[in-house]
Amino acid sequence: MMARRVRQWFSLKSLVVATVVSMIAILALSFLVFQAIANRMTQQRIEPTFQRMDEVQLESARSAYEHRGQQGLTEYMGMLDRIFAGSHYLLDAQGIDQITGADRRWLLPAPPATHSRTDDGHGHWIISHRSQDGVYWFAAVGQLGRIHIWTFLPYYFLVLGATAVVFWLAAVGVVLPIRRIASTIALFGQGDLTARIQTKRPDEIGQLARSFDQMAERLEKLIVSERQLLGDISHELRSPLARLKFAIKLARTSPDPQTALDRIERDVDRISTLVADIVEVTFVEGDPALRGAESVPLGDVVQDVVRDCAVEAEIRGCRVELDGAIAGHALGSREMLRRAIENVLRNAVRYSPEGRVVEVTATETERCAVIVVRDHGPGVPEAALVRIFDPFYRVEESRENKNGAGSGLGLSIARRAVQAHHGSITAENMYPGLRVQISIPLISARLTA
Repeated sequence: MMARRVRQWFSLKSLVVATVVSMIAILALSFLVFQAIANRMTQQRIEPTFQRMDEVQLESARSAYEHRGQQGLTEYMGMLDRIFAGSHYLLDAQGIDQITGADRRWLLPAPPATHSRTDDGHGHWIISHRSQDGVYWFAAVGQLGRIHIWTFLPYYFLVLGATAVVFWLAAVGVVLPIRRIASTIALFGQGDLTARIQTKRPDEIGQLARSFDQMAERLEKLIVSERQLLGDISHELRSPLARLKFAIKLARTSPDPQTALDRIERDVDRISTLVADIVEVTFVEGDPALRGAESVPLGDVVQDVVRDCAVEAEIRGCRVELDGAIAGHALGSREMLRRAIENVLRNAVRYSPEGRVVEVTATETERCAVIVVRDHGPGVPEAALVRIFDPFYRVEESRENKNGAGSGLGLSIARRAVQAHHGSITAENMYPGLRVQISIPLISARLTA
């Protein structure tokens, strides 16, 4: 138990780590994308706007200098210093300040650049812009303001909070349901065949859970039925084996060994029939998905079965009559469908009185074919109707007492084969007789008038 919990924890942990890493990767990719978008906007929108503003300031400073001399230029540059902070200059083509005469060529960019916005690496920003005729330069120097990390703390908390919410949603919506599925599968693997996930989620996790539930339901039915079948087989083999053992002893000591040998032969035949039935059940249930499914003309199958069973009926002194026809096709195994119908019909022939008719009726609708087999025998007790399709179920009253048998897999094989084709099989007493109805879904049907 502890080892299983540890494995579940590591499985969950790895999924949590993968979720966190995925979110971090998405955040990092988002940051890079947003940074690229910001740089693109700066290059295409913001920088051209600032360059036009620099050009306006350059032309204004030039106009003030040319019309009012140094006094006008000094007043204009002083206004720019007050409004924008920093120091602003009007320089000639060689970088000489037109107010003070100082050499400020260090503010100019290297040729052939005509404008620049840079950080000198010492906490200052430098702006320079040349006039179109190349006579003047406009330059500005300012102190870079420090941006403290506390300024962005609300945004950091917002991102962290949003990431935590998304992670919680991912844990509730993905990680925990997967952990629940893993726990249920582990329970099923430990032998709890009733373990089911039972979810109504419409997404892929819900589809996975429903697929597991369907698989578990099918496996549970198969395992339970196989266990029951094995128990029934072991119980059914005890009597003929005991009789065989007694007959062998009798054959060794009896003055009439032929009688003992006849008894041995009967019990051997019974065991052989039982083994053949077991093989048939294995064939029916061995492939729930109907491997090699094909389009089966049900009408042909019914006619073939009726024709084969008619010979056996004549030997027993009764008849088999077919009424109606089926034009539609079923999707599945022709052999399995033939065995299902044949087992029902042979069972009816077996219990039919001499001189009576076993009636077979074949009809169809747009969606299914219906095959009804009725004999005129003694019928079965009402309480036994729902159990006659169980393996080795014995009807202890009139039907078995009259015919002297009553155990086997015939009707059980019929039910399993019909259910494997998503059909149904039912039985009811008709007084006299037993009526068995088989319904098989059709993939195509041509309705007759």
